[in-house]
Amino acid sequence: MSIEVGSKLQGKITGITHFGAFVELPGGSTGLVHISEVADNYVKDINEHLKVGEEVLVKVLNVESDGKIGLSIRKAKDQPPAQSHSSQRPRQNRNNDFRPKENFEQKMSRFLKDSEDRLSTLKRSTESKRGGRGARRG
Repeated sequence: MSIEVGSKLQGKITGITHFGAFVELPGGSTGLVHISEVADNYVKDINEHLKVGEEVLVKVLNVESDGKIGLSIRKAKDQPPAQSHSSQRPRQNRNNDFRPKENFEQKMSRFLKDSEDRLSTLKRSTESKRGGRGARRG
């Protein structure tokens, strides 16, 4: 049986390593599901997600010339349709507060003010560590 990229197949997990799981495919060939392709979220321990002997649905990602087969469990799942952009929440900035659209001048003046505030804070902290203004040791 020929394995084609993009096809979804039922397979059986034959081995688990710290970097992924080996899956026996129909026809006797074996492919690897890398740990990053096991679930949509971060997988620290693959053993919490998969067990040897378990039947899984996999999607063929690639077939190398040397016969290695790359598989994915997370891409084999049917993905829900993407939401339209109008129903998504507005984008937030790093401070988690919403800002109206700013033009270039407003952005520049805010940047300059923030920079001056940071510079004055830095000057105050370094002057206090050096003993303040005009302090001389002799």
